[in-house]
Amino acid sequence: MRPLRVLAATGAVALGLGLAAAAPSSAAGTSDVSVLHGVPGLTVDVYANGDPLLTDFKPGTLTDPVKLPEGTYDLAVFPAGEDPDGTPAIKADDVAVPSGANITIVAHLTADGTPVLTPFVNDTSRIKPGETRLTVRHTAAAPAVDVRAGGTPVFEGLENPKEAKADIPAAKVSADVVLAGTDTVAIGPADLDLKEGTNTIVYAWGSAEDKNLALAVQTISGLHSAPGGVPSGTGGLLEDGLPMPLVAVTVVALAGAAFAGRRAVLATRRG
Repeated sequence: MRPLRVLAATGAVALGLGLAAAAPSSAAGTSDVSVLHGVPGLTVDVYANGDPLLTDFKPGTLTDPVKLPEGTYDLAVFPAGEDPDGTPAIKADDVAVPSGANITIVAHLTADGTPVLTPFVNDTSRIKPGETRLTVRHTAAAPAVDVRAGGTPVFEGLENPKEAKADIPAAKVSADVVLAGTDTVAIGPADLDLKEGTNTIVYAWGSAEDKNLALAVQTISGLHSAPGGVPSGTGGLLEDGLPMPLVAVTVVALAGAAFAGRRAVLATRRG
């Protein structure tokens, strides 16, 4: 049974510098924002409000969280090295970032293989002593799936780009992803160490058709309910009345030429 590889967080410094340049000057508060690249075979440059956030951002990379001032952002993703004045491969305008949230923005494929951007709000509410939170997000070009622990379905019929979560006893578990209602393994098995007071977020990404499905893991710690526990995000998310979680807020316009180029590359690889 292979161990689960927790993806290395890279590009955090570049992201922070880019966000500082792109941030609205009138912002009153901040959110912790991470970015996950889940589009296979496409190294990209990411821009916010016209300013670079990440360059040479490779598939499977998850950035460390940075403080992003609240405001509205236009996000654009270009194939690495392309002129940012051209047509982006993925674009999302007027993405609202509130104050006091912990957010992960995922560049991924829809169920039919179209690149999109989806922002998720991460649950940083307190967790009971002895428990952990497991969150699973379907961001792969694949049909509905079941997530199993020890061979038993825990989350069933999960569709792209939705999520499921539960607070459970802290433990080490063997997990895999199967096609919904079957025993056909799509990803895994993988060993997960679900520690007390953490939210372990597992992303299924990639393409079933192209046989490159993979997992990415994000861990938010410090969610203990005991006195002295400090969330790694902000603690006022529920009190602020924000939707929890914010799921499937997918705002995107795909450039036909860029997408066609990506398909051509994939077709060439298959050939």
